[in-house]
Amino acid sequence: MNNFAEHKTNEGIVYYSIPSFDETGLVKTCFTSRVGGVSKGTYNSLNLGLNTDDSRENIIENFRLLCEGLEISMNHLVFSDQIHEDHIKIVKKEDIGKGIIRDSDIIGIDALITNVRKVALVTVYADCVPIFLLDPVNKVIALAHAGWRGTVLKIGKKVVEKMVETFKTNPKDCLAAIGPSIGKCCYEVDEGVINKFNKNFTNLDKFVFSKENNKYMIDLWQANKIALEEIGLLERNITISNMCTMCNKNVLFSYRGDKGITGRMAAIMEIR
Repeated sequence: MNNFAEHKTNEGIVYYSIPSFDETGLVKTCFTSRVGGVSKGTYNSLNLGLNTDDSRENIIENFRLLCEGLEISMNHLVFSDQIHEDHIKIVKKEDIGKGIIRDSDIIGIDALITNVRKVALVTVYADCVPIFLLDPVNKVIALAHAGWRGTVLKIGKKVVEKMVETFKTNPKDCLAAIGPSIGKCCYEVDEGVINKFNKNFTNLDKFVFSKENNKYMIDLWQANKIALEEIGLLERNITISNMCTMCNKNVLFSYRGDKGITGRMAAIMEIR
């Protein structure tokens, strides 16, 4: 069951929002599907990956259509530069447009935080885990990109720590959402990956499931939830979409499911 809400714009774009976030009236939330854009072939149809081999014209048109449907200014988007690390940037008003309508100096960043209204944070995905964070008291939002490496590094926890340090966030006030990404049903890894998790997590039995031949199934959703709870988020405030990208590759891009050549979905969030 998908715990996110599904929407369809007048242009035919299908996207998902987070009910617990939306109910605050403070933010707009979006996680896109692959449905409703102009891209062709492998990237059919709502590809939002600017670093893919799809034409830039198609990708920009996809963003234009999406932003029109969301009633978000495309000129106010701010992009990360994801490298599967744990570096975080505080986004300010002067950063708007970076990565889409002007060159960006946001380099090597996998998480964005802002407290500025009408600044739309953007991260992109095709199996990795999107983490949405909202401090409704201090009106601060964040997006974090957590592949297995970012999950090992507990990037979600580190983002909350940065929110505490910079904006005096109380983790118990925070809402979090873990978006569509590859599920434990489909995410097989080898022993080398598990050894890296073993260095930073003590309770692997909660999210690692052994198979034969030194192979394992891993639940990145639970691993990221555990890291968020470590910093003080309440379980009741964490929503997991439960939507596996590989199981749903007819409506979602999946890097594994499409054998490495595929488009990207986007997580977008802005303070109203």
